[in-house]
Amino acid sequence: MIHKTSFAIAALAAVSVLQAQNKIGVVHIQNAIIATKDGQKAAAALQGKFDPKRKAIEQKQSEIAGKQQELSRGSNTMAEAKRQQLTREIDSLTKSLQRESEDAQAELEQEQNKVLNELGQRLLVVLDKYGKDHAYALILDISSPQTPVLFLANGVDLTKEIVDLYDKNAPTPTTGAAPVAPAPKPLGVPPPKK
Repeated sequence: MIHKTSFAIAALAAVSVLQAQNKIGVVHIQNAIIATKDGQKAAAALQGKFDPKRKAIEQKQSEIAGKQQELSRGSNTMAEAKRQQLTREIDSLTKSLQRESEDAQAELEQEQNKVLNELGQRLLVVLDKYGKDHAYALILDISSPQTPVLFLANGVDLTKEIVDLYDKNAPTPTTGAAPVAPAPKPLGVPPPKK
C-alpha cells in the first residue's frame, strides 16, 4: 500500500514539475504595442501628421462631388462644350486625387511599419525578460492569423502584463520628437460617382 501511495505522489510531483517547465502564455503583440504609452503617443503624433493630408483629400473629394452634381443638374440644359470641359475637370481631379491618396497611403503605411518595428523590438526585449523571469517555456503571438490558437485558458493571455511592464520600464523621451504609430483612418479614395 505504501508503495502505491508513494508512486502516486511521485507521479503527481513529476506531472507538476513537467507542467511548471512547460508553462505557456500568449500575447497579442499588435494590441500590446498600441496599448503602451509610447504606442498611444505615437498614434496621436501620426494622426496629427497625416490629418492635413486627410483633410486635403476630403476637400478634393468634395470638389469632385460638387462638379459631378453640377454636371448632372445641367446635363439637359448645359452646352456640349461646357459639359465636356466639366467632364475633363472631373477626370483630371479624380486622377490627381487617386495619386495623392495612394502616395499618402503608402507614406502612412511606411511610417506605421517603421514605428511598429521600433516599438515592437523594444517590446520583445520586455517580453523576453518577462518570459525568463516567470519561467515560460513558450509565449505565442496571437495577433497573427498564421498562429492558429484553438483554445486559450483563462490567465494565459499575458498582453496586459507585458504592456504594464513595458510602460513601467520605458525610457523617458530625451528628444522632442515623439515616435509615430498607426493612425485609425486609412486615406482611401471612394470610386468616382458616374
